[in-house]
Formats: sequence, structure tokens, C-alpha cells
Amino acid sequence: MKNFAKKVMGLLKTEKIDYGDVRIVFSKTETIKVKNEETKTASYSESNGFGVRVIVNGAWGFASSSILTKKEIESVVKNAVAIARASSFAKGNGVKLSEKKTYRDTYRTPYLKDPFSVPLSEKIELLLTISKKMKRFRKISLREVNLNFFSKKMVFADTEGSFITQEILESGGGFRAMAIKGNDIQIRSYPTSFGGNFATAGYEFIDGMELLENVEPTCEECIALLSAKQCPSLEKTTIIIDTDQLALQIHESIGHAVELDRVLGMEESYAGASFVTTEKLNSFKYGSDIVTVYADATVPHGLGTFGYDDEGVKARKVPIIADGIFTGYLSSRETASKIKRKSSGAMRADGWNRIPLVRMTNVNLKPGNWTLDDLLLDTQDGILFKTNRSWSIDQRRVNFQFGTEIAYRIKKGKIREIYKNPTYTGITPVFWGSCDAICGRESWKLWGLPNCGKGEPGQSAHVGHGTAPARFRNVRVGLI
Repeated sequence: MKNFAKKVMGLLKTEKIDYGDVRIVFSKTETIKVKNEETKTASYSESNGFGVRVIVNGAWGFASSSILTKKEIESVVKNAVAIARASSFAKGNGVKLSEKKTYRDTYRTPYLKDPFSVPLSEKIELLLTISKKMKRFRKISLREVNLNFFSKKMVFADTEGSFITQEILESGGGFRAMAIKGNDIQIRSYPTSFGGNFATAGYEFIDGMELLENVEPTCEECIALLSAKQCPSLEKTTIIIDTDQLALQIHESIGHAVELDRVLGMEESYAGASFVTTEKLNSFKYGSDIVTVYADATVPHGLGTFGYDDEGVKARKVPIIADGIFTGYLSSRETASKIKRKSSGAMRADGWNRIPLVRMTNVNLKPGNWTLDDLLLDTQDGILFKTNRSWSIDQRRVNFQFGTEIAYRIKKGKIREIYKNPTYTGITPVFWGSCDAICGRESWKLWGLPNCGKGEPGQSAHVGHGTAPARFRNVRVGLI
């Protein structure tokens, strides 16, 4: 891969271009799924190829191929340059890149046990054991368990002198139980919904998830939801959002909103724009004084953790909201230059045949000082929401509604009963402005989301969110 990159760079330097880079990517994926004690999926796939970006006369050109030969290098470079030259006739103000340092470096995800070296039979046996344990609960009609592993080896080089190799390894999984009674369908997932939790780590992450130990409480809660009360509809009430649901709240109402390409209108055709326009930078009140959010591509085990982004910008911690004030965007070299800043290092592609886009890294909420027990004791009347089941948010990331798998009624500082089919809704800056308490580091947890969609053609990014339970006042709950 390194020698191939050198050949590409040698050819790019003979072309009349303003800038050029190459990414060579070798990736492999393993997916295992068990449904009702049957192995439904046990797949392994590999992908290998390279992509070349160039700037000619202020316009981008991109081309890619899965054929790693010298002849193909010439064809791909020629195509990328031709596309850039054609695009330059409609370039507008033209592409300008913010400055970055040049690196010649290697990065590798720290891990203890390579999941691809663990026998497939051992992994399937774990999933079957979990499913069989769930089957003991006769009212659980559907039992689904999954493990997913992803590896990516990359070489990046550009005409500015950077030459970077990286190896990223990811592991994750979880299970869900479904109970049905007539038209009532209730779900409980562990450790969270939509496939579970994921991290940049080896198989030791799976070993530490305590999957088998949590089958019983998860199934019992799922069954209890069938006879639980419907979550009440309230115009204004106090809510506490548990850490896994708060991760998606941050993802949808902060993470996507601060992607600078959305703000500048470069992503409006897919999933909308953003209300956090550039005049709001360093002045807009995004949340209450205790809300501090940062994007950190260096946090250990984060699914958005790496050494360098796909433009060769070194991973770093970037302030997004400081004491409630909006302070920074997720950006690329091109978008950052438009607001006279440097890239936040958030440019990533989901494969060799896709151009990098501005994507979240690990967008985290800074922990506060409360323990969860003290936060509950301090809440006389409210509802605790846990584990996402559905979500909806408008194209500018302002109006939202979330549904969770379960909620818990809080009365006089104690959890009294569970509610089913809970939902809450809000307006982003009003909602975050109502946050009056955040739990501390001991309750803070890092969640990995491997399915963040963006772009045309569509790309799926792997991102992370660190959160602790937090309390919000005067929130609308249910259907009003």
C-alpha cells in the first residue's frame, strides 16, 4: 500500500494541479446475527481500492478504482484531473484549503484481542447461549443477538508532503427482546438499541459487555412493559434522560447541526441544513450555563477516534459549546477556510470509492457534579427516559421528537413505576437551555453509533458520543 501511494504521488506531481491526495484502503467486516436460536447471518467481506482527489483551477475532481496497478493509477489520475477541469467552469468562488501541518506518521487502534482471530464457532456459540437464555422467558416472542467487527487499513498521501498509515479496529454488539400481546409490541435492548454498543477496541470489548449477565433483567423489563401504564401526556414536566438516549439527543440536535458543510448549504439536498448559522459563532446561547460539548477524536475507545482524518489533519479535541455558548463547528479544510478557521479534523469517507465529507467524531457532553442517586432524590416529580426507539427532527435541526423503549416515573425522589411508549418533544436551543443538572464522571459513558447516514451517494459513518444522565425542566411529554 505504501509503495502504491508513492507511485500515485509521483504521477500527481507531474500533473498541472493545485493540490492532490490519495487514499488506499483495505477493509474487512464480519457480521454475525442469531434470531430465535438460529444463526441467520455469518458473513465476512473484504474491500480494497484507492481514491484520488485533485484541485485544478479551484475545482475538485475525484476518481477511484479497485484495481491496484500502475496502468490503473494513470487512468484514475487522468479521470480525476479531467473532472476537476470540467468542474472549474462552474466553480463559483473556487476551492480554498485552510493550512495544515504536514505529517509522516503511523496510527493504530490499541487493542488486546483481534476479533478476527477469535474462532467463528466461539462467537456463534456466545450468541446462541444468549438467545437460549432469553428463550426461558416464554413471553419473549422475538430474540435477536448480534456481533459486528470492522477493520480498516489506510494509507494517505498528499502533494503537500503528508504520508500517513492507519489501522482502525472496531468491535460491538448487543441483543434485543420483543414481547407481544395483541396489538401491543414492546422491546427492550441491551446495552442499547439498534445493534448495541460499539468501540474502537478488540474482542476484549465484547468480553466486558456482560451480555449474559443482563439477559434476565432485560427480558423481565420487556415483559413488564406489556402491563405497564401508557406514558402520560404532559404540557410541561421535568425529565431525566439516561446516558444512552442522551447520546442520540446530542447526535441529532447538536452533532449534525454543527457540521459546517450543512451550515454553508453544501448538504441541503440530503437531510437538510442547520439553524446554527455562522453569525451565531461565539455569541449564540445554545444551552444553559452548565452545558459544555466538545468533539474529541482522541478519546480512548471512541467510535469516532482515529489518528488523522481523511485529509491528513491530526485528530484533536474541538470545543463546540462552552458554558452554553456556541463556540465551534465540525469542519473540513475547505469549509473552515470560508470562516477563516483551521479544519477541526472531521473529514472522513466510508470507503475508498467515496469522497470525504464533514462527519462527527466523538461529540461528547462534559460531565457535571451530580450522582444519579442524588439527582433522583432532588427530583420531586418527573420522568426518566431510557433507550431510543424512534426519532424525528426537522431539516434545520430545530424541532424534534424522540420515543424511547421505556420510561420510569419519579415521585418524591424515587422511581415508582414504569411507563410504556414514552415520547418527548422540544425545540433544540430551548431544550438545551432547560438543562439544570448533569451527572458526574462515574455515570459518564461512551456510546458508539455505526450507522450515521449522510451524503449522495450515501455514506455511513462510525461516530461516538460520551454522556452522563442529565435533567431538563419544562419539557413536553407524550402527545398534546
